[in-house]
Amino acid sequence: MAKPIAMSVLKQIIRQWCKDTPIKAISRHAGVSRNTIKTYIKIIKDRGLCCTGLLGMEDHELEALFFRSPQADPRYSTLLQLMPYFAKELGRTGVNRQVLWEEYIVKHPDGYQHSQFCYHLQQYLKSEQATLHIEQKPGDKLYVDFTGKKLQWVDHQTGEVHDAEVFVAVLGHSHLTYVEAVPSQKQAHFLSALDNALHYFGGVPQAIVPDNLKAAVIKTDRYEPTINEALSDLANHYQTTIYPARSRKPRDKSWVENMVRTIYSRVFAPLRNDTYHSLSALNRAMRICLEKHNGQNFQGEDFSRLQRFNEQEKEHLSPLPAERYQHKQYRDVKVRKNCHVYINEDKHYYSVPYRFIGKTVRVITTQQQVWVLYDRQRIAFHKRDFKPYGYTTVKEHLPSHHQFVIEWSAQKFLNWAAGIHADVHTFIKAILDSKPYPELAYQSCVGLLSMDKKRGRQRLIAACQRAAHYQNYSYGAVKRILDNNLEQAPLPGDQQMKINLPDHDNIRGPEAYQ
Repeated sequence: MAKPIAMSVLKQIIRQWCKDTPIKAISRHAGVSRNTIKTYIKIIKDRGLCCTGLLGMEDHELEALFFRSPQADPRYSTLLQLMPYFAKELGRTGVNRQVLWEEYIVKHPDGYQHSQFCYHLQQYLKSEQATLHIEQKPGDKLYVDFTGKKLQWVDHQTGEVHDAEVFVAVLGHSHLTYVEAVPSQKQAHFLSALDNALHYFGGVPQAIVPDNLKAAVIKTDRYEPTINEALSDLANHYQTTIYPARSRKPRDKSWVENMVRTIYSRVFAPLRNDTYHSLSALNRAMRICLEKHNGQNFQGEDFSRLQRFNEQEKEHLSPLPAERYQHKQYRDVKVRKNCHVYINEDKHYYSVPYRFIGKTVRVITTQQQVWVLYDRQRIAFHKRDFKPYGYTTVKEHLPSHHQFVIEWSAQKFLNWAAGIHADVHTFIKAILDSKPYPELAYQSCVGLLSMDKKRGRQRLIAACQRAAHYQNYSYGAVKRILDNNLEQAPLPGDQQMKINLPDHDNIRGPEAYQ
């Protein structure tokens, strides 16, 4: 079985395969073994799947379609890790392939036999010695990187000096260049600058070649680098491909490396004696230098980068989509007991169907939307809200008793009480008015009004009337009255309270107090 890969990488493979790109070239640029690529292509052919339909699917839908990802031959993975050691040992006196295979098979009895061992070793040695002349076709590749040195801007109010990273993008054929100062090399700033570069060029190249910076490549590997999922999303949005430059292969990124040196002289040097008080001011000054650079003729030529781009490369770029890319962030979080997931950056809660309480779900956020996935299926979708400590809740996500709770409001309880009796309505209103915030009285209102069914409506009305007579507007007062069956006892001042006292010599009448 083939090694499992991310669905965003699979889309890159499908896109190149549909363009009749050789499998070997796809393998080299995507960082995926040829056998793995062949396995996925075989699945697509056997099932009669449509490339356009596959590319239009969400990642979780595509993964669900393929069910299980193929697994790589563990023997080859083990041997591949030992290849650098074998290649080095071959240079030592008396060491040949037979000696190395004997050492290998002793430690790995289930490994390859001699002929296969020698074949894989020979293939490895060829790949190490090979060099490639890359013909830069119009609209083919965009090389991106950060300069090693930084620019600075000064806060006008505090005087604090801020460093700014400088992003550089250069088209391989015309050498048309884009530069932008950003706060850092973090993923969000890198993707934003790359997005701006594509809109500056007014089109999309067939491939984007980043260096192995952390914002582009999660895991640097000589053979199979792991591309950042967010960068793959951007590539899928713009219908292009990511070809990470190979580690320790300067030829792969020579165009942008040479351009960085040129930017030092044509952008950094002209700005070295000026002070800028914001990042936007710094970028405006850089743009002036950039336009001059792109409009300047090549040395010994009568045309500039901009002229070459307009005449030879612009028409070969793919058109930009109608909507700009929205940066996605991925996180795995556990659903809380209150049926919500918590987005730490926003300090905000979003509801999830209650049956997923305790489960770990995948949360995908853009600037406007929040997606929640479980087992590659979308279980919740919300509009993003940046209100700190707020809740975005879909009532249907909660259990029935929780749904009742979220509908609590002062008006709900007043309407409920009015349906019982006017005196109960007055009593509930007094409870709500007695609290600095009505929400503090909601629990008391629920307890009191539920006595309509538990104790009987007439008893509740009488108990509220008695408690109101004593100005004791509380759930506890009504409960004590009902528990002690006092709701029918006569109130002070009622005629029923008058008692006929017997005549007695020791009893004085009212005239004694006149």
